[in-house]
Amino acid sequence: MLIPIGIVVVIGLIAGIILTIASKLMYVPVDQLVGEVRDQLPGANCGACGFNGCDDYAAALAEDKGESISITACPVGGADLAKTLSTVLGVEAGAVEPQVAVVMCSGNAEVAKTIMKQENIYTCKGANQLYGGQWACTSGCLGLGDCTVVCDFDAIHVVDGLARVDRNKCVGCGKCEKVCPKHIIQIRDKKNLVYVACQSNSPGAQTRKRCAVGCIGCMKCQKACKFDAIFVENNLARVDFDKCKNCGLCEKECPTGAIVNLRPKKKAVPKKTEEKTEAVNA
Repeated sequence: MLIPIGIVVVIGLIAGIILTIASKLMYVPVDQLVGEVRDQLPGANCGACGFNGCDDYAAALAEDKGESISITACPVGGADLAKTLSTVLGVEAGAVEPQVAVVMCSGNAEVAKTIMKQENIYTCKGANQLYGGQWACTSGCLGLGDCTVVCDFDAIHVVDGLARVDRNKCVGCGKCEKVCPKHIIQIRDKKNLVYVACQSNSPGAQTRKRCAVGCIGCMKCQKACKFDAIFVENNLARVDFDKCKNCGLCEKECPTGAIVNLRPKKKAVPKKTEEKTEAVNA
């Protein structure tokens, strides 16, 4: 009995010695700066920064020292993270514009027509591969929620067959944009409050038959805009966000409601209040 025990003990000692020597010979110095940067990152590992997760981004920043790699690339951390990283790396933070996912479609089940009933198809990718989905419009949201599955922030849900974004939760990581087979989800600056929620390039008459809220390329929005910020190209209105002032004139002129205006509406002054104000001024 003692001999097997002794053999095991000896093997354990030898293995321990080998591992100790190997750890010394193969030791790779760890950059302390990498750890400091990594501790500040949110750990979402969404890849929106352009790297394979927070570890890679931290290593790249520590090596680059913020010279060519932007410290504002993490949409999850936003401006607060950029400010912290600027202190850690000793560089200027720069401006960080918050971003958000935008669904460029308004065709829900109430306004968009279907051409068939899908059965045993549970993903947008699968529906897109099978005749492009059940909707008459081939450019619209498939509504099966591939985007909701990949979202780590519970910021996008399918309601009445259409993906909808919770702008208060969305951080603009871009996962939903990458997974959408129709490419109708786009990452935009959060300050852009007016956009065309349609991607159809079909002639207006065809679009109108397929979806009640699709863009028909009538050009009324283009004529109404005072800033040359919206134009119709290939039967579809598009917004130039560098020129757009979020005034909402185009949305008011759109006959189908294809243009979305998220600008907060001004509350109407109660009539009684107006009368009191006029009396006081008199």
